[in-house]
Amino acid sequence: MKRFYKYLMLFLVPVVLFSCSSDDSADKDEEKPEITVKYNDGFPQACAELARGETYHFKAMVTDNMELASYSVDIHNNFDHHTHDDQGAQCELDPVKESVNPMIFMENHSIEGSLTSYEIDMEISIPEDVDVGDYHCQYSVTDQTGWQSRTSIDIKIVE
Repeated sequence: MKRFYKYLMLFLVPVVLFSCSSDDSADKDEEKPEITVKYNDGFPQACAELARGETYHFKAMVTDNMELASYSVDIHNNFDHHTHDDQGAQCELDPVKESVNPMIFMENHSIEGSLTSYEIDMEISIPEDVDVGDYHCQYSVTDQTGWQSRTSIDIKIVE
């Protein structure tokens, strides 16, 4: 009987070892894309003051280990002093206030061409009649597998 178990084990061990599927992790995307505005042309930088009636080039560099899919830019008021989980520098804020005519901007765009790096470059005009005060500029990027990253920057709209 001992001999039987010995031969059974000699047979089962290789079967178990070789029956396992191969590791396909090289084909899996397990990394989020990255966003940065911390380079010479990146805009806006933390605590930037943007004048009403002016037009600016909002720029951020986005990268991914496999393939980028889309990005969005969102500008919204921060009159209530809310924060975002990834927010870097904190700027001096005006007192809390109610909005009357806040700037609300949101655009989504696809990234074509199987790119792993892309510079967002959007021309955005600040309307002359929007409320002045504290705002957030939020960049978001999604890769082809659905991973998403975002970053928020404190900005201020001024007269």
